[in-house]
Amino acid sequence: MFSSLARLRAIAFTLSFHAIFSYASESSLFTSSVTYCSTPETLLIQQFDVEYFAANQSVSFNISAESVDSNVNVSASLLVNVFGIEPVNITIDLCGILNGALCPLPEYNFTGSDSISLPDSISGIIPPFIFKIPDLEGYAQLTLIEVGTGDVKACVQATLSNGLSTRQRAVEWTTGGITLFTLLVALWHSHNPTAILPYRLLDLIYLFQSIAVSALLDLNYPVTYISFALNFAWSLSLFSSSDDSIQDAINNMRALTGGGLANSTSSSAVAFVNRKLSPFNSDSASSSSGSISTLSSLARRTVNSSLLQQRDVAVVTSESDNVLSAGIPIYVSTINIATANAFMTVFLCTIMLIAIAIFVFGVGWASLLAMEKFRLGPDERRSRLKRAYPSWVRAWILRLSLVMFIPIVVFGFYQWTLNDSWLSILFSVIAFLGIMIAVCYPSVVVIRSVRRSEPSVLYTEPFLLNSYGPLYAQFLPSRYSFFLPVVVAAFFKAIIVSFISSSGMAQIILFLILEVALVLRVLILRPHKVRGADIFSSFLGIIRVVCSGLMIAFVQSIGVKPIPRYALGLVLDVINSITILVVIFNIALHSGIQRLWKRHETSTPSSRSSSLHGSSDVILEKNAASSSEDSSSDPFGRPRNPTPERNVPLDPEVNQPYNPSSPTGTTTDYASTRQRDSESTNFGSVLPRRWSFTPLHTPTDSSALDHSTPFESTLSRTSEEQLEKASHSRD
Repeated sequence: MFSSLARLRAIAFTLSFHAIFSYASESSLFTSSVTYCSTPETLLIQQFDVEYFAANQSVSFNISAESVDSNVNVSASLLVNVFGIEPVNITIDLCGILNGALCPLPEYNFTGSDSISLPDSISGIIPPFIFKIPDLEGYAQLTLIEVGTGDVKACVQATLSNGLSTRQRAVEWTTGGITLFTLLVALWHSHNPTAILPYRLLDLIYLFQSIAVSALLDLNYPVTYISFALNFAWSLSLFSSSDDSIQDAINNMRALTGGGLANSTSSSAVAFVNRKLSPFNSDSASSSSGSISTLSSLARRTVNSSLLQQRDVAVVTSESDNVLSAGIPIYVSTINIATANAFMTVFLCTIMLIAIAIFVFGVGWASLLAMEKFRLGPDERRSRLKRAYPSWVRAWILRLSLVMFIPIVVFGFYQWTLNDSWLSILFSVIAFLGIMIAVCYPSVVVIRSVRRSEPSVLYTEPFLLNSYGPLYAQFLPSRYSFFLPVVVAAFFKAIIVSFISSSGMAQIILFLILEVALVLRVLILRPHKVRGADIFSSFLGIIRVVCSGLMIAFVQSIGVKPIPRYALGLVLDVINSITILVVIFNIALHSGIQRLWKRHETSTPSSRSSSLHGSSDVILEKNAASSSEDSSSDPFGRPRNPTPERNVPLDPEVNQPYNPSSPTGTTTDYASTRQRDSESTNFGSVLPRRWSFTPLHTPTDSSALDHSTPFESTLSRTSEEQLEKASHSRD
């Protein structure tokens, strides 16, 4: 029966809209879900599949039904609602189709199919764009009314689809793959606690999560926005799968621990959406079916109810208790996760993520032990890695905690509002306490360290920087606490989504206030060390403010018409898509890809020749800058001053500038020497250019931070060898 009613929705979709990729196949509209809009009294429709073909403007249907009353003649009333507009509202004489087989309704199970052409007055109403836009909002309602009495014998509603949607499996896999690639590269870069890419990884996941969370409010979203936001449900640890074994296990667990709410099903959730919301957009869809005949016996009602349960066809009206409300219920149910199963799904995914992290960290530690046992690599390097590894693990545990903070808190709070399954509530409390400790403890350590000393200690103490750097290392020392507003805002968003779910207006206004406050802090305080990071963070904040402001139009009480809401939903989809591309491009720039073409440029003959002429100056400036940077603020706590601890007294007679024309060194042409190389000095003396490529400094651990390419090192050695040969031949 579900498929028959589904086809019925196809008729509605006939007058609705098609999809973006309709050119790949014949333009058509078909039913996507079917429900009874009133309890059937006389006729049980087991199947009513309908599909509209634009090529010949015909409707093909397959009907399977049975009647429990004899000599019942009915007429069919067909109503089509598209974006709140009713372009079709006609009555069909069933005696005139299928050679009169449906007049009167047969008392046996009847199956038949036919194809009829729509009259020009109806088919001309369907605009061509209906077949080219995704996530069309429309439904068809078929009501069987007894001739003579006007009693409603059956009422069926079917939502329509053209096969196109902004939710695409390819988008889910692509964004997930990009996130995984960023994670792997960030793991490699994270040996440096100030590396940019690990922070961009968090920015990317936060962007996906913000899009998904924005679809959890009590708003009348257009279907296209819900579909787009479902592409990023995985960022909230909500994974849809054809294999519902996990959901079945959660259903069983809840049933054994006092759960009484509806379980997850594989049927379409759109059939259970509140009739006031998209895609129905009608306050009278259910009431238009009329009143049910009160002459039926109680026994017949019992028989019909059992038949309905066997066929798994739900009765959904505006007064039903199985109607899905806006927000989390519609969002999670669309991917076949029951509302009461949402938290447990997140909880199980978190357990799996923890297991994967433990395995990766264990493999890393085993590798270090293997290096130690077989003495792979220099001893100093092995000991340094072994000392740094615990801090590296703590830093990544903190990053994983920041990623899981929003999903656990949002759905943990929401689980508390359901009053379902005491075991689910217990797990939610445990998960909430665990994630709060994982995020709050490092925050307290950072703040307490600053109060005991000063902000600079966060950047000079190796343990703090390597372990808790993901919180503050990207910010200036004076703005180290800038991470706190972000965490607090995420916490309050979870409260807004879970505990203020009855007022969409209050939710979106509070969201907007939080986003405005966050972006103003960035614009005014400019907390990042680099100006580009401030611009990037401001861009993301402004996008969130704009999107939150536009979503005010989705508040039900404002009453924006369905077509403007749908257009606004597409605009939000485009804005978020562009933002994602910008973040991905930024990640590509910081992943080291640009080194490929830079290395190619330096390997060309022309660039190699120019490098030979200026290599000594470039290397000197680079080493001088590196020494200055390392000495001023070394993140690993190495000595700030790389000069020797003891100053060796120099003989003024010996410490004279080199002058070939004066063997004794008693006469010096200071002017000529100053012209040759007045910027390269050693202990106060001017050296000739052939010595300028070897600046004197005491070797320190700061050399570990030297990021010179192998080509530069080879070039430097080549320059030294050539100049030394020239010096020997000259002597």
